[in-house]
Amino acid sequence: MVDSEIKGQGYRVWLDPSTRTVHFEGILRLSTGEYQPIEELLNGILASEPPQLCLSMADLQFLNSSGINMLYKFAIAVRKKGAPEIRVRAANTIPWQGKSLPNLKKFLPSISITFD
Repeated sequence: MVDSEIKGQGYRVWLDPSTRTVHFEGILRLSTGEYQPIEELLNGILASEPPQLCLSMADLQFLNSSGINMLYKFAIAVRKKGAPEIRVRAANTIPWQGKSLPNLKKFLPSISITFD
């Protein structure tokens, strides 16, 4: 089974199975290959075919381009699979989120993105 929590220096990504929410916290400045455990977590959740999934980004202060590409690849995988319903919770106060997260709609038009 894939770990439901990935921690590193300055960041944490974890699944709350009761709410089907993946929480992203801290600062993610990893190299492309270092995102593999997070990709495995997301793909493992997708393989379990949940009816819905929330990605909570509100506590993620920074995500570099490698991390953004990882999210885009996940959105493409969801689109190809045809499920689940994906919601993203983001923060208005974090500049990268307003710039990069809306682009997820290009890869997964059905995604719901909410800025608090």
